[in-house]
Amino acid sequence: MSEQKVVVPTNNPGGMDAERSDHFGHCDVFTVVTVRNGEISNVETMGQIEHGAGGCMVPVKTLKDYGAHAIVVGGIGARPLSGFAEVGIDVYFAPREQIGTVAQVMEAFLAGNLPIMQPSQSCQGGGDCHH
Repeated sequence: MSEQKVVVPTNNPGGMDAERSDHFGHCDVFTVVTVRNGEISNVETMGQIEHGAGGCMVPVKTLKDYGAHAIVVGGIGARPLSGFAEVGIDVYFAPREQIGTVAQVMEAFLAGNLPIMQPSQSCQGGGDCHH
């Protein structure tokens, strides 16, 4: 793929120097990094998407409609994780305590050093996220 959009849940104000959010569903904004031919070509932010009546699937569908190809998280619930799989968006795991900023995420992503997140790594609710 010559171009892809990689989404990173982040704290305000977003952007390459922003700190990552601890969890997909609790971020302030999404930083969207466009990678073209292996290099960053654009960085933009998108406000947090209210879950509303559609629950966790609202942000999943919104990011799909926005053209996202991948998302990099430190934590995510089982339902949005399976939702991303359903719409064809790859979910990568990056431990926040080791990879704290969007710039660090993208360095690891471009180097191929982030694993695809497995369903066994998802949060089961109740604040018991262990990754």
